[in-house]
Amino acid sequence: MTKAFEHAKETFEKIGVNAEQAIKKLAEIPVSVHCWQGDDVLGFEGADSLTGGIQTTGNYPGKARNFEEVKADLKFCFSHMPGKIRLNVHASYAVLGEDLGKIDRDAYGAKHFAPWVEFAKENGLDGIDFNPTFFAHPMMKDGLTLSSPDEKVRKFWVEHGKRCMEIAAYLGKEFGKPCLVNIWIPDGFKDVPADRLSPRLRLKKSLDEILENYDKSWVIPAVESKVFGIGVESYTVGSNEFYQNYAASRGICCLLDNGHYHPLEYVSDKIPALLAFYDKVALHVTRGVRWDSDHVVTYEDELKEIAKEIVRNNATEKVLIGLDYFDASINRVFAWITGQRSMQKALLYALLLPHEKLTEAQDEGNFTKLMYLQESVKLLPVGAVWDEYLNRLGMKDNYYDDVMDYQAKILKERA
Repeated sequence: MTKAFEHAKETFEKIGVNAEQAIKKLAEIPVSVHCWQGDDVLGFEGADSLTGGIQTTGNYPGKARNFEEVKADLKFCFSHMPGKIRLNVHASYAVLGEDLGKIDRDAYGAKHFAPWVEFAKENGLDGIDFNPTFFAHPMMKDGLTLSSPDEKVRKFWVEHGKRCMEIAAYLGKEFGKPCLVNIWIPDGFKDVPADRLSPRLRLKKSLDEILENYDKSWVIPAVESKVFGIGVESYTVGSNEFYQNYAASRGICCLLDNGHYHPLEYVSDKIPALLAFYDKVALHVTRGVRWDSDHVVTYEDELKEIAKEIVRNNATEKVLIGLDYFDASINRVFAWITGQRSMQKALLYALLLPHEKLTEAQDEGNFTKLMYLQESVKLLPVGAVWDEYLNRLGMKDNYYDDVMDYQAKILKERA
C-alpha cells in the first residue's frame, strides 16, 4: 500500500466513502468487451468492406486478419484490462472452418462459436454476449432486413435471428450465466419515405417470430435503436420510440448506445428513466463525436455521468455494460485497452462519490450546498485509488510501452 493511497483513504473517509470497499466493488462489475475492434468489424466470412450504415476509418497497420490473430490481440489486451471481463461477439465472427462458403447466416449453429467458448474459458472470462449481424450481407435488399417487404429477404433474417437465439442459449449454459443478445438492424431510407408505418409493422412481426420460443433461462434479448446512419439519414425503422414500446410490451430489454441519439440527448439521463420501468437495461458504451462515430471511449464527462447513474441507483447488476467502438486510425489494441480502462475509471469515480450526502442536499432543496459538494469532489484523489487498484492486480498505469512492444514484435509482421 503506497503513501498516496493511504492519504487517499483518509481523504475519502472524511466524506464518508470507503475506498477499500470501492475497489472491491469495482472488481466485481463485469464489462463486456467487443470482439470487433481488432479487425475493423469485418468478421470471418470473407468480407473486405462494410455495408449497412457502418464505416471504419483509418488504415493503421496491424489489423487482425483471422480468428487466431483476433484471439492473440484480445489475449494481450485482457492482460492489461483490470476487472471482470465478458466477451461480446457478433454472428459474423462465426468460426466456420469447412463450412465457410457452404452455409449462410440462417444456418449458423453452436459449433461455429464453440472455439470462442474455449478461448473465453481459457482466459477466465465471465461469459459471452452475442449479436446477430444484420449488416454487410447480400441479403440486405434496398437497405432492409427484418422490415423488408420482400418475404424471402425478411424470412432469411428472421431465421438468422432464431439461430442466434439458439446460439445465445448455448453460450449462456456454457458459462452458467445468461447471455445478452442485442438486436440492431440498419433498416431505413436515405430520403423521405412514402410509408413509415408498414416497415415498423413488418419489423414488429419479425421480432415476434424471432422471440417466439427462446430460452428465457439463458437468454436476455435486447433491442437497440438509432437516430440515423449513412444512407438512412431520413428514416430509421428501429427508432427509439418503436423499440422502447416493443421492449415494454414484450418484457425484454432496451439497449442504449450513447452514440445513437441526438448530440444533446444523454444516455446518462435515459438510464434512470428506464430503471423506473425495466428490470434490466443494456448499454453499448461508445463516444459519439457529433453523431454515431464510434470513437474510442475516454474518461470524459458523459461517461462519468453514465457511471454515476449505474452506481448511485444500486444498478450494477441491472445495467449490463458493453463496449462498442472501432477506430482504425490508431493502434487497435491500444484502443481496446483504453476504452475498457476508461469505463473502469468512470465506475471507480462513481464508487468514490458521497451519493447519500449529495442526495440529501437535493432532497432538502439546498441547491447551493449541492453545487458546492458536486464541485468539491471533482479534485479528490481518485487517481491514487486507481493506481492501488492496478497494483493489486499486478498491472501498471503505463500500458503504452507494452502496446508499442507488441506492435514491434507482432503487429508489424501483418501485411
